[in-house]
This record gives sequence, structure tokens and C-alpha cells, in this order.
Amino acid sequence: MQTTFDVLVVGAGSAGCVLAARLSEDPGLGVGLIEAGGWPVDPQIAIPQAWPALGGGDYDWGYRTVPQLHTAGRSHEWPRGRLIGGSSCINAMAHMRGHPRDFDAWALASGSERWSYQGLLPAFRRIERFSGGASDQHGADGPLTVVLPDAEISPVVRCYWDAARSIGIPWLGDHNAGRMAGLAPNSLTIRDGRRVTVANAWLDPVIGSRSNLTVITGAPVERLALSNGRVTGVAATIDGKPTALVAQTTILAAGAIGTPLLLMRSGVGRAEDLERAGIKCQLKLAGVGQNLHDHLLTAGNVYRSMRPVPPSRLQHSESLTYLDSSDLTNLDAWPDIVVGCVVAPSVTDQFERPIPGTAYTLLSGLTHPTSRGSLTVTGPSLRDAPRIDPAYLSTAHDRQLTLAALQLARRIGAQPALAEWRAAEILPGPNCTDDVALGAFLQRAVWTHHHPVGTCRMGRDEGAVVDARLKVRGIDNLYAVDASVIPAITTGPVHAAILALAEAFAADLIAPLL
Repeated sequence: MQTTFDVLVVGAGSAGCVLAARLSEDPGLGVGLIEAGGWPVDPQIAIPQAWPALGGGDYDWGYRTVPQLHTAGRSHEWPRGRLIGGSSCINAMAHMRGHPRDFDAWALASGSERWSYQGLLPAFRRIERFSGGASDQHGADGPLTVVLPDAEISPVVRCYWDAARSIGIPWLGDHNAGRMAGLAPNSLTIRDGRRVTVANAWLDPVIGSRSNLTVITGAPVERLALSNGRVTGVAATIDGKPTALVAQTTILAAGAIGTPLLLMRSGVGRAEDLERAGIKCQLKLAGVGQNLHDHLLTAGNVYRSMRPVPPSRLQHSESLTYLDSSDLTNLDAWPDIVVGCVVAPSVTDQFERPIPGTAYTLLSGLTHPTSRGSLTVTGPSLRDAPRIDPAYLSTAHDRQLTLAALQLARRIGAQPALAEWRAAEILPGPNCTDDVALGAFLQRAVWTHHHPVGTCRMGRDEGAVVDARLKVRGIDNLYAVDASVIPAITTGPVHAAILALAEAFAADLIAPLL
């Protein structure tokens, strides 16, 4: 097995697959990709409707948060993919870039227009094979199939659209064409009725045909090898044996949880946190593990149906509607809330779930949480469970907008356009009307939208972990390229933005320097 590389990518999730495929296009560059998990073998992964049941298995890292004060003291499950393709193998397949204004915060924090929407637009276009064809906003020749569905849309969702239109919410049609406010079907990474993972799109076409690309699976990385301000490689466990891999350049792509934890286990982070975990501090970087934030969804505003709800032909959550809570009619708005229609009963473990086919759900939530949490190691080993505290709903802003989004969902759900489906509201229920009762319901009804970001944020200040080139501050040849570097979350699902970030980094930043 090869153990020396020009570039070593740690983590074969969404960003890691893009990086390995793009960098190995240079035949003179020896690229290694190392992943703790294995290749996807579960046939359920390919079935779009099966995604809600994919967490908790052998290919899930199985993270949990600490009990959350503002969510009824609940500890939340945080599934993260532990296999080639990472969380693109278990997510809901929604492909939304985010609102163009989202990326103003990236450009401002980094001081680089590379991370503005216009700076990233070429990368967004390069990665996608859009069902609607090429345009100034879309690409049609990229590796990733992105479908904007039409005929497959559920009749329940079509009535939901009519209900939303009846209160003035406008039609948008496409979340990825430069605006986000309004009604649209979700763009999805599905081809011929099957999930398209990032591994399918980027690795499968090249694996085995590039002698300069080595993929190492079943190989958890314990720590980085640091010496005189440089990383010489990593210490991993391969085939049950401690193994040293050597690299000229190392790129961390282990995600918003894995990347900061690896840095901390390697002695890079907040000195007090490392000391508490029994780790010698090699480099003080106070921002490692800080700025943790995530989207919450309220699951949900559930309705018993008048007649059987047809199974989704897509992946249940067929339409998310992003809106300005102060002006529902504004297509040009920077949305602060979201409401979505799910063709299934969707509830947290605090409530009894109706039988599938008997109910449908209107999800809701806020798009730009101001709550900020943190994560840290609890010991020096990969086997020591991290302490993850997203500080959910810890600001009045987040609680108020979460409530406003739920109230809007109920307003849409009560419209005459949904009367042919609506038998009765199950949750929160007809007796849950005042803000106090709704607030108590929300504490039990919110759950993660699976979008943790920010734990190694880019920036120019002392709290930033990476600079505008995504180089880890204080280390010459170490980069982080994944959700951890995002300084502020995008309006919707973060997956598309992570892919564009990796594409831009590989094509325009790191490759010319190697």
C-alpha cells in the first residue's frame, strides 16, 4: 500500500470526493484519499424514499449533542456519514445553493470575492448536470445530476402550493437561479429514480483508471503529525495496525465535526480545552470548535388526511418555501424563515407518529440562526466521544422566528385549497393556540436539519481558523475544505455550497500552488 503522497485528503465525504477527483486530474500529482468507513454497500442508500431510516447504522458516526436547555432538555441525534461519499449517502438529496446574499458574509469574513456568490457561480455551474439545461445560472455538463422535478410532484404538494398562493406567496420555480423566496419544487440529486451520491458523481468515473489516485478505506485518522509549523502526514489505523502516512500537503475534509476534532486531537485548538482533555497544546487556535451552528426544523404541523396519501415518488420532502416573514410576497427577499410540505407524517420522538399514508406534514423553521454553540474533545483518542453543544434556540431572535414559521405553516395548512386532503390538525393540535403553549410545543418538536457548520471558520480575525485560501492559520501546508470553514450558514441545505467550495478550492486556489 502506498503511504507517501503529494496531497493527502482526510475524509472521503462530499468535499473529500470532489477534492480527490479534481486534484488527481493532474497525472503528476500523487493524491491519497483516506476514509474511516468503507464503500457504500447497503442497497437502501440508493432508494430516495429510504433516507429517513439510514441514520444509526454502521456507516453513521452516531454523534449526539449534550442536552439542550431550550429544546426540553433533549439530546439530539446528529447522523453523519461514515463511508465513501459521506453524508451525501444519507441526506435528503436536496440541492440548494443558498441565497446570493448568504455569501456576502463569506466574502466579508475572508476578505476575498472568491467566496462571494458571483465568485462561486462558476463552480456551482461546473459541478452540475442540470435537468433544465445550461444557462447563465446553471451548468449541464458537470458530474452531479441535479433534477428539478415536475411530473413526479405529489398531489398533496400541488394543493400546498395552491394554499400558499392563496395568501399571496408567489411562484419562484427554481431555488438555484439567483433568488430563493417563493414556491418551488426542491432540486434533487436523483437520477432514474436513484440517489446520486458525490462518490457516484466524482469518484466512480475515475476510480481504477488513475494510477496517481489511492483511496484508503476503513482507516480512521487519529491525529496529524506536526513538526516545526508543518504537517508531515497523519497517524491512522489501517487493517488494525497503526500506520503513518506522509504527505507534502494535507487537506482536512472530515466535516464540521470531524475536522475540528482531528485538529484538537493533534494539539491544535483552545489551550484550556486541550489541557482538560489530556492533550498537549501544539498550536493555540481559539476558534477551533467554536461558532457551531445548524438549522432546526419543526416537525411538525401534522394533518390527518381525508384520504390515503400517495407515497412520494421522490424523497418525501418535495418542496421547501423560503420567505421573508415580514413580507411574504417579496420574491427578491433574503428569506428568514422556511415552510415545507412533506408527503408523510414527520414528528420527533416526543410524539406518536401517525401511520404512513394517513397524514402529511408542513415543516417550518428559520434560515439564519443567531445561536452559536461549540464542540470539543473529551479525551485524546478518536474513541472519546466529543462534547457537542449547538446551543439551539439560545437567542430570542431564533425562538421568535421559529414560532413565526410555525404560525405561517398553520396558516397555509388551514387554507381551503388543502381542504380535499385535510381531515384535522394532529399537531400542534386545535387547543394549542397561544404563544406559551406553542413555545412549549416547539421545544419538543424541533430537530436538526442536518446542517452543522462553522467550527473552523474562515476569516481574518484572531478567532478565524483558516484564511481566504482555506489554509489553517499557523501551519504552512495544512488546509481545511468542508462545512467547518463556513462562517455563516446558507439559507437552505448546505450541501451544494460545500461542493462548490471544494470545486473552487481545487480548481482555482490549491492546484496552481502544487
